Amino acid sequence: MISQNSNKAVICWLLTGCGLVYLMVVVGCITRLTHSGLSITDWSFMGSMPPLSEGAWLERFTKYQQSPEFIKVNNTMQLPEFKHIFFWEYTHRMIGRIIMYVFSIGLIVLVIRKKIDKKMLPSLILLFFMGAMQAVIGWWMVYSGLQQKPAVSHYRLATHLMSAFTLFAFTFWFALKLLNAKEEIQENNGRKLKWWSLSFFVVLILQIVYGAFTAGYVEGNAAKIRPGQIFNTWPKMGEEWMPEQVTMKGDFFLNFMENASGIQFMHRMLAILVCIVLCVIWYKSTKLNLNVSQYRGVTFLIYGVTLQFILGVLTLLYQVPVVLGVLHQTGAFFLFATTVYLIFHTFRKAN
Repeated sequence: MISQNSNKAVICWLLTGCGLVYLMVVVGCITRLTHSGLSITDWSFMGSMPPLSEGAWLERFTKYQQSPEFIKVNNTMQLPEFKHIFFWEYTHRMIGRIIMYVFSIGLIVLVIRKKIDKKMLPSLILLFFMGAMQAVIGWWMVYSGLQQKPAVSHYRLATHLMSAFTLFAFTFWFALKLLNAKEEIQENNGRKLKWWSLSFFVVLILQIVYGAFTAGYVEGNAAKIRPGQIFNTWPKMGEEWMPEQVTMKGDFFLNFMENASGIQFMHRMLAILVCIVLCVIWYKSTKLNLNVSQYRGVTFLIYGVTLQFILGVLTLLYQVPVVLGVLHQTGAFFLFATTVYLIFHTFRKAN
């Protein structure tokens, strides 16, 4: 049987993975906002060296010039501009491979040092499967933009983002179980918040999905447009609370899943719903004798939602500049992690 103290190495390994997933999400956001995601037109499981000579750069640029994005959108782009977008996509892919190396090499080292309990193996197998799926989904997303239309489906973008968030949640939950293995809970009054915290999590996931929809491309009247770059006013959408463009398509599904105006409207409404559910959690928490971890989780949610709401409004008003877009996605990641933390501590059973 492995002692509790031996879990420290496993915890550090898992938390390092969590940090790398966060870094990958941030760089992925920059990649999207700088329109860099389709700059590399091939994929290698082990990765490849970056261009180190002028000839290698020209070879990469020639491949990009054959892609739909260059032909239809960036046909005036020169090599220096290509180097900029290549940098972000290459960095994003390399972080993904670093995650693979950290998890695989780290696991081998931990097994050799006998730090892995047999009970951990099912979770570790699932963890590796999820990591592999994240890489596959990433290429599936990029590949769609290398065909006839030089744009990635907002459905694929949301799938790629949520697979990263899911990988983080699973890794973080695993780390929390090991971190709190010794903690004794005599009474868990916070369990009365568990279904509200879970409800908040569901609404938050929907909001993050719609955030990805808002950042992606959907069909407009004449071309693909990003929902986040229209109706850049707040609190109203232009001069109205709900402009007619929101329901301009006859089908309910199309209006709120494939209509840029409808997608932005849903993103706004879900933000309000997030705030409402949080207010319920805050009110109920004031009536309970929460333990330190639960109180910390609720407090971080309150501050996090407040900051995220402000960042969301500013990102909209300034038409999604890179810095604000990255901060807004970082806020979503922080809220997601905090909610996982709160759910873990509200669902724990008293000893």
